[in-house]
Amino acid sequence: MLMLDHIAVAAETLDEGRAHLESMLGITLNAGGHHAVMGTHNLLTGMEDGLYFELIAIDPEAAAPNRPRWFDLDRFSGPPRLTNWICGTDDMDAALAALPGAGEPLEVERGDLRWRMGVPADGVLPFDKVHPALIEWQGDVHPVQRLPNSGLRLLELRVMHPRADALRAALAPHLSESRVSYVTAQAPGLEAVLDSPLGRKVLR
Repeated sequence: MLMLDHIAVAAETLDEGRAHLESMLGITLNAGGHHAVMGTHNLLTGMEDGLYFELIAIDPEAAAPNRPRWFDLDRFSGPPRLTNWICGTDDMDAALAALPGAGEPLEVERGDLRWRMGVPADGVLPFDKVHPALIEWQGDVHPVQRLPNSGLRLLELRVMHPRADALRAALAPHLSESRVSYVTAQAPGLEAVLDSPLGRKVLR
């Protein structure tokens, strides 16, 4: 089974993303780190209910990877926006066999954190990128254990796509998550309804 692990906002730079999110949500983002294998870096903050929140961008000081970056970041442009939701699994091989479009397992490390991530060869997740990315944490260490709680609570994650029913059907045998809703919409995208220190917000 899959479990919701975290949500991710992409930005052209971490500074731009931080300014946008901290102003909008009334939170403080904390240092994350660098992902050498993907040439990216991030900032993080803890949320209620064991989730966390990630801001990710291409690291301008890192060497370019020898493959497309995850989350289709090579082609990201424009203002910071919610681009991905990430679900955890205890068995990445089985999860990817059931959901093969989620990619192939990639071994990743950041400091003492170790995990496996499902990454498509072209960096593009199915259903126009609104399919969840898959993650399997290695060992007993999880980022949320180290992050201060920002006061953010995820009330609803809206997954929007013209074929939302097909995505729901594909995930239903593997994910039972009342906060996730599938919305038939002309344009693919994600919306997170959040309780924040500044009140209820919709993050797009």
